[in-house]
Formats: sequence, structure tokens, C-alpha cells
Amino acid sequence: MLDRRLYLHLVTWLGQWPAGPGRHVVGSRRRARPSWDGRLRPAVAVQAGGSAVLSVPPDRVEAIRALTRAPERDLLAALPAAVGEPGWVVHDDTFRWCLAPAPLPDVGEWTAPTDPTFPDWLHLFDTDVLVVRDADGGYLAGVGVKRHDAHGHELAVGTAPAARGRGLARRLVAQAARRVLDEGAVATYRHDPANLASARVAAAAGFPDRGWRSYGVYPP
Repeated sequence: MLDRRLYLHLVTWLGQWPAGPGRHVVGSRRRARPSWDGRLRPAVAVQAGGSAVLSVPPDRVEAIRALTRAPERDLLAALPAAVGEPGWVVHDDTFRWCLAPAPLPDVGEWTAPTDPTFPDWLHLFDTDVLVVRDADGGYLAGVGVKRHDAHGHELAVGTAPAARGRGLARRLVAQAARRVLDEGAVATYRHDPANLASARVAAAAGFPDRGWRSYGVYPP
């Protein structure tokens, strides 16, 4: 049985879940509203097995349903223009979630994302981020939490090149996942399937690969 938090997240984030076999295009007003970082995500899809729900703005549903008859490669190529953003890009990711984080020791501290020594991507968050610093206070690794809705919070992690190989990322992701679950949400994690380092971090932190994927249109 699907975890209730994950079910509520998918229903809220996409506009519908579950669906039968094949691709299902659904309209959601969330696709026309700013996402966690203030930018639009005009198309978001989650696929589990042979069933996929593709969430788009309500006024684009019929046009995009027509595209779903084409091979998937053609659908993905046409999707940015079909949602009115021809210069944007399609991300195709492995979609993971966690209900039982790995019992790794905590390593970071929650702090405001405004520290000028943090990498730019952490500055996009408007809530505390989880960070590891060196003895001099320098940034080593960090996790930000994308609060898509009340039920699903996605984790993003980054490690400074000089600090890689120490296991910091997996410990941070597990620590952040525990906090997300304590808040009553499900922790999710997405990565490019070709990013084997990120896949190893996810698996070690308690986010198994269940064969799910997500794709969507994002700002370049």
C-alpha cells in the first residue's frame, strides 16, 4: 500500500494520483503558480511502472494530450513549446522517496541560507538549510529542502569538491529526511539517472530506487 503522505503529496503536486496504464495528462493550477524557488514548473510528471501522470496548466491539457500519442522522445522534445516556454529544458530524473532514513550519525547544523560563503544554489531556499562546515567555518556540504506542499519535501544536496569521498552527503540527506518525516511529510529525492554519485548517496541514505521516474519542463 502506498504511504499516505506520498499519496497526498502526489495528488497535491500533480493534481491526480494514481492513474491506469499509459500517460495521463491532468490540468493543475499549480503549474501556473511559482514553485518553491519562485519560478514556474509548467509541466511535471511522475511515472510508476507503466503509468504516468503529466501535470500541466489547465489551458494546455487538450494540446498536450494530442502529443501523448507520439513516441516519448517526440513528446519530451515538444513539451517546452507546448506549455509556452520553448526556450526551457526537460529534466528526466529518477524519483525516490524515503520512509526509513539510514541510521547514519548527524553531521550538519540547520542555519539560514543567507551566508555569503554558501554556494549560490543554497541561496535559492527561503527556509533553513542543513550545512557542514570545516574548522574555520568554511562550507563543506549542504542540503536544501524544496517544500513542494505540506505532504512532500524534496531534498537537494551538494558537496564542495575538496570534501567529497567523506560520506558527508549521505549523512546530511539521512539527517534531513528524519526532520522531514518528523514534520509529517514524506522525503523525496530526484537525480539524473546518469549521476551515479547522487544515486549512491540516495541509496546509502535510505532512498531506494523503486523504478519510478519524473520528468518536466524547467527554466534553463
